[in-house]
Amino acid sequence: MALHFLTGAGSGIGAALAARLHARGDDLILLARSDTRAQQLRQRFPSAQTVVAELAAPGDLAAALARHDLPSGLDSLLHVAGVVDLGPVSELTVGAWSSQLDVNLVAPAELTRLLLPALRAAKGQVVFVNSGAGLRAAPEWAAYAASKHGLKALADSLRAEEASNGVRVSSVYPGRTATAMQERVHEQEGRDYDPAAFIDADSVVTSILTVLDLPRDAQIPDLTIRPGV
Repeated sequence: MALHFLTGAGSGIGAALAARLHARGDDLILLARSDTRAQQLRQRFPSAQTVVAELAAPGDLAAALARHDLPSGLDSLLHVAGVVDLGPVSELTVGAWSSQLDVNLVAPAELTRLLLPALRAAKGQVVFVNSGAGLRAAPEWAAYAASKHGLKALADSLRAEEASNGVRVSSVYPGRTATAMQERVHEQEGRDYDPAAFIDADSVVTSILTVLDLPRDAQIPDLTIRPGV
């Protein structure tokens, strides 16, 4: 039975991943942005531990984690939470840039730093759920893509740094997935949203579990997922 620390469990891919891990009997530590969300997560996953912290304020993460008696060993850290705010470079505000960089890049870096001792102790792994935008940038996606390109760089550097400590690091790049975030993207793009046209969140989770469950004699550094035909 493994222990996972997971962000983004409240919706989308994160919620589907938490449900699959919980169903198979794994232990969960779930990051929640508020006491209300933490209570909702505990109701859905009664055996889970929750940590209340705001990823939009990465400088506060150390204090938030210090308020909890976290275990000394951690089998995986799963970065799934993210935010998106589209717009052309000519119109993106400093706030739009900062919020996406803080949640999508700086917070994962800080959370990883704080939990690395536990990951090293268990020879665990870090999984960054990135995006197709982390590999290429489209018009009006500059801030989000920059945060996800940075997340790829974080993962690549971390992988090289922690190999000698037995910590595996993987990036997963889903294409457009049927989630609440995707619905918000369509609203920003001014397009109708049809979830049937996109990858199901549970299909992405199946891929993430493949990364997690791979025997120790191998690793999957990068995994790209695209819609089926």
